[in-house]
Amino acid sequence: MTDVVDSDELLRRIQRARACALQEERAWQTRSEELTATDPQGARDATVRRMSYEAVLTVLDEILTPGRHTARG
Repeated sequence: MTDVVDSDELLRRIQRARACALQEERAWQTRSEELTATDPQGARDATVRRMSYEAVLTVLDEILTPGRHTARG
């Protein structure tokens, strides 16, 4: 079953998703920093997860504010 949502609801959902992704990115950044000295492999894994959330944030930011953010590379 498919629910139809209006543009305001869609915007709210995207904003909630962005807030969640930002929170997760920060959490994985902290975890990576904490593990660097004691668990290098765990720190690398945490960094990869942080980078994944960073990519999600970039996409959601582009949806919310097209053209405002420059491409990284």
